[in-house]
This record gives sequence, structure tokens and C-alpha cells, in this order.
Amino acid sequence: MTGLIILLCIVLLTIVLIQIGKVTELSAKIRGEKEAQKESNEWNSKGFLIFGVIFLIFCVVSALIYKDDMLWYGVQKSASEKGGVIDRIFNITLIVTGIVFFITHILLFWFSYKYRGREGRKVLYMPHDNRLEMIWTAIPAIVMTFLVISGLDAWNDVMSDVKEGEDHIEIEANGMQFAWNLRYPGPDGKLGTKDYKRITGTNPFGQDFTDSKGHDDFYPDEIVLPVGKKVRVRITARDVLHNFYLPHFRVKMDAIPGLPTYFVFTPTITTEEYRQMLSKSPEWNEKYDPKDPDSKTRWEMFDYELACAELCGKGHYSMRRKVRIVSQEEYDAWSRKQQSWYMNNVHNKGGKVILNGKEENEDPFEGKVIDSEAIAGAAALKASIEKAIKDSAAVNTTLKLDYVNFETGSATLTTSSKYQLDVLAEEFAAHPSLTTEVSGHTDNVGDAKANLALSQSRAAAVKTYLLGKGVADNRLRAVGFGSSKPIDAADTAEARAKNRRTEFRILTK
Repeated sequence: MTGLIILLCIVLLTIVLIQIGKVTELSAKIRGEKEAQKESNEWNSKGFLIFGVIFLIFCVVSALIYKDDMLWYGVQKSASEKGGVIDRIFNITLIVTGIVFFITHILLFWFSYKYRGREGRKVLYMPHDNRLEMIWTAIPAIVMTFLVISGLDAWNDVMSDVKEGEDHIEIEANGMQFAWNLRYPGPDGKLGTKDYKRITGTNPFGQDFTDSKGHDDFYPDEIVLPVGKKVRVRITARDVLHNFYLPHFRVKMDAIPGLPTYFVFTPTITTEEYRQMLSKSPEWNEKYDPKDPDSKTRWEMFDYELACAELCGKGHYSMRRKVRIVSQEEYDAWSRKQQSWYMNNVHNKGGKVILNGKEENEDPFEGKVIDSEAIAGAAALKASIEKAIKDSAAVNTTLKLDYVNFETGSATLTTSSKYQLDVLAEEFAAHPSLTTEVSGHTDNVGDAKANLALSQSRAAAVKTYLLGKGVADNRLRAVGFGSSKPIDAADTAEARAKNRRTEFRILTK
């Protein structure tokens, strides 16, 4: 209904203007063309002058009203290390162009009034003036040279990449209609390689999971960064042109399909510090929701944000993401809680991917133990041993070595077994009176004597590894039990997998 009323108003206004034009034309014929032209010149020149004054006042007043929200003056100062450089260039450009705007604006409308058509006035025609041309060519050239050189200097400063070996965090933002996918490196601090051909519903970045660096990468729902730490953002796009925009940090870079870009910045103000800074401004102490009497203030609800600064489609607005800047301690605690995307969504999930026209496992380590699993298992084993030793009833406590494995049908340790075995060696060094028994167990498939011999060989292999790490022979006993001590009597593949194990029993502590 509102749209229809607006349309009718536009139509009526058009009709009125047409009729006014016809009336003016008719009155000109009645009064004479010469007199009508003179009156028209007077009215138009005065109208130009009035419009020029009103427009100039409007520009100044609107700039003063919106200088904080749209021009980023007031309390919303830059929250990044190089943001001040960008603000300085903006201010210089605004001052120069503002001076030009005021001068040209005033002259344009004043000349329209002063040199209006008048009876008896002779037109002055100037076909050429070298001095004038030199002035209006040289001054803009000098000013533009200054602005361009200053801008390039600022660009080189802001866009300088991280140096080799420099301490920083590298994350990735991938734009798509209509969301940002975010990827962080795990404990290894390195992002895994990727290939856009591998993109699937369970692999939104197209990670190549043969690269172990990507096994601990995680995909959070928000950007969380430590204050004072340099951040390098890899920026890509999956479909159309997007723009990675962090307004409070003065970061803005296009996300282009097929052309990776990047940005480096260092946040200098935490979210909480910025809120406290905003709390000193009266406008930020207004209620966030004026209709809600219990609403918090605007500064209490403030958050940094990631937005898309390109009109990428009708869902463009939904690409907003929350950004939190926290202390290093808070960041470390947050990152420890994040879970590996690969481990939770890909590993041993049976997913398939079509690559070069062929179907293959999305997980190249299907059914195998990977290093990140073994490392996590080693940390858990260390905690369990420490807890058992502190326990007064720790003697005869048995712990399963879940990530100590062997090649099929042999007593050769897999490479991932070293993590838990190294933890055992550390515990022997930390507790000089600790003595233990390592036992090998098999399932019930095959010959019982062969299984017993295999289990003994596997227990001996574990002992040999630990002896090589400096553990004394008299502190470690190796025993093989074959299939005589199953922990699951069911005749299933799952039960047999449980029964194939290596255990660690504390004898004395």
C-alpha cells in the first residue's frame, strides 16, 4: 500500500510540473519572449544561489551529524597498529578535496548568479590564456602527486607481508554466498594445503588431507584473535566477488574467485577495552533497544565485526561475523577448546570425493591412526599415569596403550606408536622407583601358539624401544598373553579389535 501511494504521488507531481511548464510557456507568449527570458534569468540565477547555499549548509550539517558513524571520527578510533596510517591518509585526502569542493561549489553557484543574462551586457569570450591554463594544470598536478606518493607510501607500509620466521598467526577466510568460512591452524600453527577440486559438503575448504599439517585445523564460527599479535589473513572466494572488511581495524580486501589475496594487521585494543572506550560517549550510553526498558546500552552490546563490503547478492547482509579481540591467555584457552575439523567430520567417516573423474576416499587415512590422534593420546596417557602414581592404590593399575600399534601380523611398531612410548620413557625418568609390566594381547583368530608368540614379540618390541630411551632393564618386564585374556568375548570384528591391544601395568611406584 505504501509503495502504491508513493507511486501515485510521483505521477501527480509529474503532471503538476508538466502543467506548470505549459502555463509558463503560455504566459511567455502573452508577455513576450524577451521579457519572459529576462524574468527567467533572474529567477534561475537566484534559485541557483539559494540552492547552492542550502546545499552547502546541508553538506556541512550532515557531515557533523554523521562524522562518528560514517566517517569514523569521535570515539571509534582505529583498533589496529597500521590503522592510524590509513586514517591519516583519509584525513589528508578529505582536507584537500574538501577545500576544492568548497571553492568550486561557491564559485559555481555565485558565477551562475553574478553572470546571469542581462539586457545590454556583452559576453566576454576568452579563447586562450597561458597563465590561467598553467595555474589550473600545475596546482592539481602537484596536489595529486603529493596524494599519490603519500598513498603509495601508506599502501606499502600497510600491505607489507610477514617476514620469514616472524611470530604471527595465519588464518583463512573464504567467502561464499552468503557466509564466511573460517579456518585456523591447530597446535602445529600451520594451515594444511588445499585444492578447490576437493571441496565437498564435509570439506568446505577443499583440504588435501594427505597433508598432515591440516589434520588439526579447525573451523570456528567467529574470529577470535589475541591482542598485540600480528595476524595474516588468507582471503579467497568460492563463487562471486566478496570483500573481507574489518572496519574497526581499517582492513578491507577483495575476495576474488581464483585469485588468493591477503591482509596483515595487528589488533591493539581488546573488545572489552573498546567497549569501555565507547562507554564514555553519551550516544553509546543509549539503550540498544529503545522499546525494551531492560535493554543494555549500545556500548555493552558492542562487538567488532567482519562484513562483506561487496554487494554479492540478495543475502549479502547475512555475511556478518562476530570478531573478538582478547588477551593471549584467553585466546590460548579458546583455541584449546576447538576441535579438529578433520578428526570430527572426515576421519574414518567413509566419505567419498570425485577427483579427476575417479571416486576415492575423502579420508586417505581411513582405518589408520594419524599423528594428531597419537599426540592427543600421549597427552591423555601422561595424565592417567600421573593420576595413578598419586593414587595410594596405584599398584597393579593397568592402562591400555591405545596408540601403540604394530604392522599387521608382525611385531614392528608403527611410527605413530612413538608418542605414547616417549611419554612412558619420560615417566620412568620422572619417577625413579617406578617398575612396570608391558603385556601384549591378540584376538582369537588363527593358531593359539602363533598368537602367543606374536604377543610376546610385540611386548618385547615395546620393551626394546623403552630400553633405547634409557629405561633400565630391571624396571620393565615384557609378557605375552596371546588370546587368553580377552576384554570382549563377543565374536565380532569390533570385539576382536578391542582384544588386540598392548597394556601397561604399574608394579611398584
